Amino acid sequence: MKDKRILYVSSEVVPYLAENEVSLMSYDVPKMINDQGGQIRIFMPRYGNINERRHQLHEVIRLSGMNLVVNDLDMPLIIKVASIPKERIQVYFIDNDEYFKRKATFADEEGVMYPDNDERAIFFAKGVVETVKKLNWVPDIIHVHGWMAAMLPIYMKHFYKNEALFSETKIVTSVYSQSFEGTLNVEMINKVKFDGVPADAISDLAIPDYENIIKATIKHSDAVIIASENLSSSLTKFIESSGKPFLPFAPKDAFAEAYTNFYINEVL
Repeated sequence: MKDKRILYVSSEVVPYLAENEVSLMSYDVPKMINDQGGQIRIFMPRYGNINERRHQLHEVIRLSGMNLVVNDLDMPLIIKVASIPKERIQVYFIDNDEYFKRKATFADEEGVMYPDNDERAIFFAKGVVETVKKLNWVPDIIHVHGWMAAMLPIYMKHFYKNEALFSETKIVTSVYSQSFEGTLNVEMINKVKFDGVPADAISDLAIPDYENIIKATIKHSDAVIIASENLSSSLTKFIESSGKPFLPFAPKDAFAEAYTNFYINEVL
């Protein structure tokens, strides 16, 4: 994987958030490619519960200052950056006071999901792409982890389909077991349609529960990785019948070789 460019876009990454399946793999996979001589970038949201002082986040003025439109509202984009200690890995944080200042990730202290999580996901997807465009950094692969990053493949295939920068870029999505109950805002499909995404391409979002969001993401990806051992049978069957190249679950002690071979033989 030497000199291959891989952009990792994730809902959660350690050491900035607590350890779970998504946040650990979102660190382990980029580290593995970095160790192989690949060029990587990691993007994640700058949630309010990330300690900026401890992790030495700082704003990148030349990348900030743009406004992104979400559901007909202008939202300022703030870009922060930090380095994972000892790994020489840069992490970019997508920030906006309205969406990410609150002191938690996806739900309030009562465990109730934030009603604007759908807009946060749209803002995150657009923020990543606009920042990569400003960096003028052309990824060979974009690898998506976690549902907050799930809008990125959809926007890449529609909203940004004419961007020459990404004409050769392949999108891989890692699919994890269910991470929230219920649905996001039922207006989500209309907010995505507002950006010119055809209704028939995102019909799954009519009921934006976890599985339907992931199904829409899979449909817009070039390849899929089953990242949880206990993935639901319905999502597993959907992946197997999607016609996309897919990698079955690989345990922690075997994922490095499996992921590398998958990138080289099925994606690139």
